[in-house]
Amino acid sequence: MALPSSTTSSMMDTEKRANEFHHKDSLDSPIDATHNNTEAAILPDVAQEPQSDVEKGPPPKPSTPGFDPRQNPDGGLQAWLCVLGGFCVLFCSFGWINCIGVFQEYHQTHQLSQYDPSTVSWISSLEAFFMFAGGPIIGKLYDNYGPRWLLIGGTFLHVFGLMMTSLATEYYQFLLAQGVCSPIGASMIFYPAMSTLTTWFFKKRGAAFGIIAAGSSLGGVIFPIMVQRMIVQVGFGWAMRTSAFLILALMIVANLTVKSRIPPFKKPWHFKEFVMPLKELPFDLVTFGSFLFFMGIFLPINFLILEAEYFGMKPSLAQYLVSILNAASLFGRTIPGFLADKIGRYNMMVIMCFFTSILVLAMWIPSTGNAPIIVFAALYGFGSGAFVSLAPSLIAQISDVRQIGVRTGTLFAIISVAALIGNPIGGALITRWKGEYTGLQVYCGVMTFVGSIFLSLARVRLGGWKLSVKV
Repeated sequence: MALPSSTTSSMMDTEKRANEFHHKDSLDSPIDATHNNTEAAILPDVAQEPQSDVEKGPPPKPSTPGFDPRQNPDGGLQAWLCVLGGFCVLFCSFGWINCIGVFQEYHQTHQLSQYDPSTVSWISSLEAFFMFAGGPIIGKLYDNYGPRWLLIGGTFLHVFGLMMTSLATEYYQFLLAQGVCSPIGASMIFYPAMSTLTTWFFKKRGAAFGIIAAGSSLGGVIFPIMVQRMIVQVGFGWAMRTSAFLILALMIVANLTVKSRIPPFKKPWHFKEFVMPLKELPFDLVTFGSFLFFMGIFLPINFLILEAEYFGMKPSLAQYLVSILNAASLFGRTIPGFLADKIGRYNMMVIMCFFTSILVLAMWIPSTGNAPIIVFAALYGFGSGAFVSLAPSLIAQISDVRQIGVRTGTLFAIISVAALIGNPIGGALITRWKGEYTGLQVYCGVMTFVGSIFLSLARVRLGGWKLSVKV
C-alpha cells in the first residue's frame, strides 16, 4: 500500500516515529510506531538490528545488512517471478484445500459411507488444520534458513500424500495420507510463498497478495471439476495421481522462482518469540477475529454440495458448486486486494467480512432452490475470498518485516484450531437437526459475524472511529 500523499508535517511525523524506534526493543514493542498512525502500513525503521534479544542478553552482532521495507522495489523481473511462483504455490496448496467439499461428498457416498458426516469431516478438518498449524515452526525455519528447503520438502510431502491417498481404502488411511501428510507438505510451501512476497513489495503489497491468492481460487475451480470428471472416467486412484502430477509440475516452477530479497537471519529458537505478538492488542484483535471467522468460513465450502442435493439439486449440477464458489473467489481475492491499497487493508477486510457474514444469514438460510443456491455460492466465494488475500497483509502492516514469518505463523497456528473443529461441529449440527442444515447455517453466520466485529475493533484500535481514515 502506498505511503500517504499527505503534507510535509505528516512525513516529518513518520520520520520521527521511525527514528524513535531505534531506541526500543523490537521484540517488546515492534508496532508501537504504528498504533497512532492513520496510515498503519508505515512499518518501524529496521535499518538497525534490535539492541537485545528475547532473553535480554547482550546486543548481538549484526549478521545481515539493515532492511527497510519502504525500500522494496515493488516491481522488477525477480519480484514478478516471485509472484508467479507464489501463484503456483497457492494453486497447489490452498487451491487444493478449497476443493474439500468434493471429497466430503465423495467419501460420504462411497468408500466411507458407513460413517456419519461429522466423522468423515475430520479428514477435511485435518487438512485445514495442518495447512495452518505448522505456521510458527515453518515461519521460524523460514526466518532462519530461507524458503528453499521448505519448498523442496513441502513439495515431496504434498505429492507423496496424494499418491498414498490414491491407494487408500480404509478410514485411517485417508486420515493419514489426505488429512495429515499432504497438508503438512502444503503448509511447508504456503508460508514461504506468502512471507517471501513481503520482501519484494510494499506500496503494491495488497495487489501482489491478491494476485497470488488468485492462484488458490483457480486451483479451487480446476481441481473439483478435474477430480470429479476423472473419477467417473478413470477411477478415484488415477484422479488423485493425476492431481499429484499436476501439483508436482507447478511446484517445479515455484521452486525455481520463489526467492527472498533478503538473506535469512539466524536467531536462537525461543518459545517467547511465538507468544510475544500476543502482548499487542491489535495483533490479539486480528487473531481472535480471524479465529471466529475461521470457525465458519469452511462450512459452506465443505457442505454446500450435500446441502444442495438435500434440497433436490441434481448431482450433475451440484458438483459444480464448489467450482462456482472458487471461480467467484478469484475476483474476491484480487479486486479487494487492489482496492485495499487505495482505501486501507483493514477497511477492506472489515467490509468484506461483514458482507460475507450477512450473506450467510440473509441468503444461505432461506435458499432452497437451484438458482438461489448457485447465486449464494458465487457471492460467498467473492466475499470470503478476500480473507485469504488480506489476512497476511494485515499482520505485515503491524509487524517488523524480519519477524513476518513467526508472526504470520502464530496467527495461522491459532486459527488452525478453528479450522480443525469447525467442520466436525457443522457435521454434528446436521445430525442434531436430523439431516437438516439450518443449525449449521445459523452457526456459520453467527461465527463469521462476531469475527467481523473483532476485526472491526482492530481497525478502530489502529485508525480510530472515523470511517474516512485509511487504515
